Amino acid sequence: MGLVDLPVVGGWNFAILEVPSNLGHSVIVFAFQVTKAVRAGELDSKTRRQIFDAIGFTFPNRLLNSRQAPPGCPEDTFRALGLTLLACFCTDPELAGHSQILNKIPTFSDVVLSPCNPDSTSMVDDAYQCLAAVLATPRGPREMVTKGAVSALCQAYMNGGYGSERALTLLSGLLAVAEVKCWQRDALHLLAVLSKLSEEFVKAEDVTKFELCELLPRFIPLSPPLAELSQGSESICQLYKGLASILGSKLSQSQRDPALKLAASLVQACGSEWIPAGRTGSKFLALLVNLACVEVRLTLEEPDPLEVEGKKEVVTACYVLIEMGIQECLKEEESLLDEAQRMQLMRIMEEAFGAVVFYLRQVKEEELQDPFVFASVRILGAWMAEETSSLKQEICELLPFLVRYAKKLFKESGPAQNLSQTAGLVTSDNSILAQDALRLLLPGFCHLTAEDRPRDILISEGAPALLCDYFLHQWGVLSSQPGSLTSTEMSLQTLCGIFLNLVVTAPDLIRQEKTFSSLMDTLLRSLPFLLPQKDHLVLAANIATLGLMMARILSSSAALQKTGSAKEFFKATICFLSQAHTAQADPGSHGLALAVSPSYVSAWDDIRELWFLGMQALASCVPLFPWLPQAVLQAQWLEELSELLTRVTATSVDFELIAAFQGVLVELARASEACREVILSHHGEEWANLYGMAALEQCLSKQ
Repeated sequence: MGLVDLPVVGGWNFAILEVPSNLGHSVIVFAFQVTKAVRAGELDSKTRRQIFDAIGFTFPNRLLNSRQAPPGCPEDTFRALGLTLLACFCTDPELAGHSQILNKIPTFSDVVLSPCNPDSTSMVDDAYQCLAAVLATPRGPREMVTKGAVSALCQAYMNGGYGSERALTLLSGLLAVAEVKCWQRDALHLLAVLSKLSEEFVKAEDVTKFELCELLPRFIPLSPPLAELSQGSESICQLYKGLASILGSKLSQSQRDPALKLAASLVQACGSEWIPAGRTGSKFLALLVNLACVEVRLTLEEPDPLEVEGKKEVVTACYVLIEMGIQECLKEEESLLDEAQRMQLMRIMEEAFGAVVFYLRQVKEEELQDPFVFASVRILGAWMAEETSSLKQEICELLPFLVRYAKKLFKESGPAQNLSQTAGLVTSDNSILAQDALRLLLPGFCHLTAEDRPRDILISEGAPALLCDYFLHQWGVLSSQPGSLTSTEMSLQTLCGIFLNLVVTAPDLIRQEKTFSSLMDTLLRSLPFLLPQKDHLVLAANIATLGLMMARILSSSAALQKTGSAKEFFKATICFLSQAHTAQADPGSHGLALAVSPSYVSAWDDIRELWFLGMQALASCVPLFPWLPQAVLQAQWLEELSELLTRVTATSVDFELIAAFQGVLVELARASEACREVILSHHGEEWANLYGMAALEQCLSKQ
């Protein structure tokens, strides 16, 4: 065996093997020189790197692969020395992410799973040190998941042997950066760990209980749904029992905070389903929301900014609990709360939201990128969406800030970035556009634009132009990915509601604000694209009705002067309105009754009012667009409607529906002799008389 002297490195004169055929005593001497230096802590990072430059990966690889120890040495001597060298190399972040180290992940996993005697603890320590170093590298977490480290660490913890607590720490760190991938690949092993932790949580009667409160949220998955797995359901029950015992006791601040954060994690994963029904569960839920509201008030009404800074994490958790409280208070069926509890919680939550408004009014320009500001706006948006009468004065005063904040985030993120974010997060609606404040505020804005004072404030702050830009962006998202984008579609529907409020209450704004011309162009193009896709019927109804209402105001615009897009839009609206009703067998008689068309039934509750409003708007558009009656004739709607009203029994058509049909028919008969002739030739006078359509009868009888 030949030895080549190396320069002195860090005071150690190292030798390196010249590719010997066997690993023997000289190797052990050499390796012990290195490992002694490593373990003594006498090497700085520069020296460690020099060692690697001197010996590379070849030597430790040979040590790991050797199966024969020299006489008189423990069986794992070479392997242990190889691990020590790799642990030494891993202190260099660049080396820790090297493919030679990443490929050893299965080896490290085998070591932490192997039975450990007192002589082999250093091997286990080195293996954990290597895994910890790998975890801290950019590629490390993904490689650990794909190479089986998650299941190995789970088993190491469950076995409870030497280093098991380090396995738990590594698992926690891995879940922090790769939760979804970990659960997708190793759900059963992770559930076993969660089950063990949950059992310990219930049994613990000392500080361990609160330490577990800090740790457990990392092991509660958002996906797959925890409650759907039997082992997960058992853990949920244990966690509820443990939290109930904690929150039912007198607690210090340091004890209460982690308990609230654990409860928030369960809410994010399971909603309120983890809380049992019945009086005990309802009292616990009320207590939980009450504690969250108190925490929010104590923190956000604090004049010292540094106090708020240290409490942001727990207040964010409290927001999650309060949002659950809002949802439970609004449930019409199967709520955990009785009426008295609801009324009490609504009062308590109102006080908490007063504190949220107070905090947001103090936010400075340089703080706008703070995630806690976003969390505060998010929870306020949830409150504004449901509780329209509470804190109206305070919210009106805050509206300028909310508009500026939403505009800043939207403009700074940029349409391209938002689009790519949406594309990457379609699987989790809660995550879509993580910094999209405007989406969260839309439902509240929809309520507020129906009222004079807040509407005036929103207009003066430039909200309509912002909302138009946002509509165009969201339509771009939906049209580029026509699959299931629930959040995007809901945003577009809510935006239509806001614009309808503005059309009705502020028509001059629609005429004067140039951005509404761009919106009108988009509506003209979008409906023909959307209507054939039956899954988007509610959105199509919103766009059709909004387009018709805006067309009345913008009738003189160039886009509506018999252009191709305008004709296609009106063709699509006629299709939407004309196909909503059909004749069906009437169970109460031998005749036919007028009914909602089967393809509209599931959405009718959502689009009924829009359909009636659309019929009124179409009637108003007929005299404004001379070419519109011809479009109706081409669609043969008059013939189909005449046949429908002739076939069904008159008693099956309610007065509101008769009025809607008459409004359109009268305008068509007045505007177009051809339309009048078609109605007359299909017994129009007879069924107009039958249904009491006096205005239509009068119009038809004129020569």
